Amino acid sequence: MTSIYGAVLVGRLFGTAGIRGRYLETITTDLAFSLGAAVSYKFKAKCMCLGGDGRLTTPLLKLLVASGAMYVGTDVIDIGLVPMPTLPWSIKKLKCDVGIYVTASHNPPTDNGFKVFNNYPMELSVNEELEVEEIIRARSWNPVDWDRVGKYFREDIVHSYINEIIYRLSPSEIRFKPKVLIDTANGAASQVTPQILKSLGANVYALNANIDGRFPGRIPEPRPDVLEPFIPLARELGVDVFFAHDGDGDRLAVIDPRFGFIKQDRILALIAYYKLLERRGTVIASIDCGNALKDVVEMLGGKLVITKLGKTHEGIPKYSDAILAGEPWKLIDPSWGPWVDGVYQAALIVKLMIEEGVGISKLMGKIPNYPQARYSILMDRDVREYVFEGLSDFIEHSIPKVFNKRVHEVLTIDGVRVNFEDKSWILIRKSGTEPKIRIYAESKNISELRDMINAVIAKAGELAKAKGAKSFEVEGSLLP
Repeated sequence: MTSIYGAVLVGRLFGTAGIRGRYLETITTDLAFSLGAAVSYKFKAKCMCLGGDGRLTTPLLKLLVASGAMYVGTDVIDIGLVPMPTLPWSIKKLKCDVGIYVTASHNPPTDNGFKVFNNYPMELSVNEELEVEEIIRARSWNPVDWDRVGKYFREDIVHSYINEIIYRLSPSEIRFKPKVLIDTANGAASQVTPQILKSLGANVYALNANIDGRFPGRIPEPRPDVLEPFIPLARELGVDVFFAHDGDGDRLAVIDPRFGFIKQDRILALIAYYKLLERRGTVIASIDCGNALKDVVEMLGGKLVITKLGKTHEGIPKYSDAILAGEPWKLIDPSWGPWVDGVYQAALIVKLMIEEGVGISKLMGKIPNYPQARYSILMDRDVREYVFEGLSDFIEHSIPKVFNKRVHEVLTIDGVRVNFEDKSWILIRKSGTEPKIRIYAESKNISELRDMINAVIAKAGELAKAKGAKSFEVEGSLLP
């Protein structure tokens, strides 16, 4: 458990992707001020870049972060309400030393949080996160005198970000003008992604494109079950592809109006395909990616490196030949920058469609497709560890017996993933941002996949009940 009161920290603060939690519980005013001071102090920052999403609590938390930074003598450049990827891009453009973006990504509107960037610019490494946490715990920053307090500036830079993506991804040949439906979830990318796609040559329909921190159009997590109600609209409009963002614009879901939701790791495989045609190199992917990506990378002579969720960016400095990094939902193109960018990703896919002269169905035709399941179980925090330990043993020892499978390897990079000799696999891990256990699985046999997932969920329910869990909610989907 993490507790912040009067800037006293107990337990880990950073999760899988930054800091997130309920406003005034995990995300307190003390924490916002302390984070601004601690990050500035740790990096000896002369300049901090600051941005945020459209949540109702974001302006308050931004001002508190800025106050903490200025308190220790750091100037702050506030770039306003912008998509999350604009923040690291701006760190580079404005030559800042650090950056903080206030957001809770796809969490409910009651939540908020922070993503912190160094001047590479990329999200902090685990070691950097631990150092920041220790500074907050010890309150070891030093205030400056009255005449050295940091200055506060505003900078409207989002139009430069938009123009640079358009310049970089302008199609070399226009063979097709795709119709695109983009659902921006009332989030920070609402005034950005539609504009970029139009400028590239697409005919764009925008949905939920007014910024509203209550997220009235839909919940901001672009899961298959959340987006399915909008697919009939995509078909009625006759679009060639349907995109959907999360609340801050770093995630992108891609839907084929004819065949439905496209598995996120297949989108990574699509981008890897085109990158590897240009040159061989290393693809860094999170542990929940499936065989489609592996098959494409091996077919084109690349190297695949597997890492933890939320930490694929850490591999970029380690592999000088890295051509792509990412996890399902989140793409990093090192040639653009070492940050996740769902806006750039949408533009890149549209560019490919225009140059190839085809819709998303045909574009994805060259990428293998395997049935896959992605589920989450929401439960009480105090029973989650017990349930996770029980499930770890269950998938490693009971699942192989019940389904007559031979274990090829067990990976514990992030949670527990069991790879079987028939190339099916199952992974369980604890969410780093919510009180959930995530379950991911893949098999060529969809009936077997469904039975495996049902067995794991049933076992989780049994374990939770044994510990007297008060809440147990299952969400997710199985995609053929």
